[in-house]
Amino acid sequence: MIAAAAAAAAVVVVVVVAAVVLVVVVVVVAVVRVVVVVVVVIVVLVVVVLVLVIVVTVVVAVAAVKVSLVIVVVVVVVIVVVVVVVVVVIVVVVVVVVVVVVVVVVVVVVVVIVVVVVVFGV
Repeated sequence: MIAAAAAAAAVVVVVVVAAVVLVVVVVVVAVVRVVVVVVVVIVVLVVVVLVLVIVVTVVVAVAAVKVSLVIVVVVVVVIVVVVVVVVVVIVVVVVVVVVVVVVVVVVVVVVVIVVVVVVFGV
C-alpha cells in the first residue's frame, strides 16, 4: 500500500516537472521569437535611416557645388561605418542575452530534474 502511494506520488511529481519544463521551453521559444523580430525591425530601421542620410548628404553636397566630392565620399563612408558598428553591437548584445537566458533556463530545468530524481528516487 505504501509502495503504491509512493509510486503514485513519484508519477505525479514527474508529470508536474515535465509540465514545468514544457512551459519553460515554450516561454523561452516565445521570448527568442520576440527578440529576433525586434532585432530585425531595428536593423531595417537603421538601414532605412542610413539610406535617407546618404541621399540627403549627396543631395546637399550636389546642391552646394563648392563641396568637394572627396568630402561627400568621406562623410558617407563614416556614416556607413558608424551605422554598421551600431547594428553589429545591437545584434551581438541581443544574441548574448538570448544565449544567457536559454542557458539559465536549461540549467534550472536540469537542476529541478536532478532534485526530483534524488528526492523521489524516480
